[in-house]
Amino acid sequence: MANHKSAIKRIRSNKDKTLRNKYQHKSARTAIQKLRETTDKKEASSLLVFVSSMIDKLVKKNIIHKNKASNLKSKLTKKVNAL
Repeated sequence: MANHKSAIKRIRSNKDKTLRNKYQHKSARTAIQKLRETTDKKEASSLLVFVSSMIDKLVKKNIIHKNKASNLKSKLTKKVNAL
C-alpha cells in the first residue's frame, strides 16, 4: 500500500480515470458495432460521422493509439462506401 499522501490520491484518481476511459472505449466499440451491422446507406453515412468523432476523441485522450484509430476509420469508411 502507498505511504505518501500524494500516492494515495494518485491511486484514487487513477481508479476514476480508468473507469471513465473504459466507459468511453466501450461506448465507442458499441457504436462501431452498430455501424458495421447497418445496411442502410443513408443511416450508415450519418453514423460514420458520429463514430469518427468518437474515435478522434479517444485518440485525443490517449485511450487508443492514433494508428489504430486511422485503421478503424479507414475500414469503416470502406464499408459505408461499399453499401
